[in-house]
Amino acid sequence: MNKTLEDFVPGEKGVIVSVVGEGRIRRRLFDMGVTPGAEVVMRKKAPLGDPIEVTLRGYELTLRKSEAACVMMEVEK
Repeated sequence: MNKTLEDFVPGEKGVIVSVVGEGRIRRRLFDMGVTPGAEVVMRKKAPLGDPIEVTLRGYELTLRKSEAACVMMEVEK
């Protein structure tokens, strides 16, 4: 099942399928290591859903909700 990283709940795992979005956001995500094939674990969401914290490539990363919406994920079961 595919969904965006924004729609994940804490504790959910998945693999990045693609990164969509416009130039600056896409480049920023790639620079942070958000690339297809990387495994992501959702750690926490702020009370209003923004920002979110994920574990990616062995480090903790905090993303804005708008950035997470650009990351298409395949959910691991």
